[in-house]
Amino acid sequence: MRILQLSDTHLERTPGPNRHGVDATESLQLMLAELRHQPGVDMVLVTGDIADDGAVESYATARELFGRFAAELGVPLFFTTGNHDDRAAFGKVLGSGHLAADGSERADMVMSSPEGERAAVSSVRGYRIITMDSLVPGEVFGLLSNAQLDWLNEVLRVQADRGTVVAFHHPPISMDVDVQRAFGLRNPRTLAEVLRGSDVRVVLTGHFHLQLLGVLAAVPVWVTPGVISRTDLTAPQGTERVVRGGAASLIEVGGAMGPMFHTLHARDPRAHETLYELDEQQVDKLIDERGTAR
Repeated sequence: MRILQLSDTHLERTPGPNRHGVDATESLQLMLAELRHQPGVDMVLVTGDIADDGAVESYATARELFGRFAAELGVPLFFTTGNHDDRAAFGKVLGSGHLAADGSERADMVMSSPEGERAAVSSVRGYRIITMDSLVPGEVFGLLSNAQLDWLNEVLRVQADRGTVVAFHHPPISMDVDVQRAFGLRNPRTLAEVLRGSDVRVVLTGHFHLQLLGVLAAVPVWVTPGVISRTDLTAPQGTERVVRGGAASLIEVGGAMGPMFHTLHARDPRAHETLYELDEQQVDKLIDERGTAR
């Protein structure tokens, strides 16, 4: 099965340059135009930070652009929440986040909770697709609630025909980078206990705006790059540099060598231009204000 994964579109209700000079709608349109020739895609997955402002209009733009793209490919479309997203607006426009190629709801199972968490299950070509909600309102870091993890554990008790793909926004892995450690998933060890020994083939996430591959409880974890920008790890240690240049991922699950991961870059004529750069003091202040690494 071939999964086309995108993340971190950061759409806004009014198209146009944001505070860093990037038009999020234009960036997404460019990325989708570059991806239209990919052969054999079975599903499209968007792993959070769909909207930068949490506005209904932003999700409507996402549904229109991604919906048209998925319809042309004739494949289902899946969304998860990210830290910039709003659960109520997400649900109003995208429902469970599991949409058929014609835009209709297709989730086989939806989790319900008092907090309105957006988690659901579908099947694609014998694989079980589980989207989860790592959003902590008002915070940059992520967390999978005990209620979600209990629910996931129950779902995984029954094996899928060909295995399971789990997707959410905040990576449960990180490099030795202060911002990644502070703003990733806060409870990866608890998630690992649920994944261990299950039929989960891969965990797919976003959030860091760069590609990263690691392992959690013997399960490959892939972090896809962002559509709106790229985090440049060639910056001096302790600093944060973000540049232009969107990318997406093609993931192949199953087969003799699966899972396999490939990064697909948009041909942005202004790629690699610096959008902003934070020095060590600014990074430390950001971490102090928005959460301390645990």
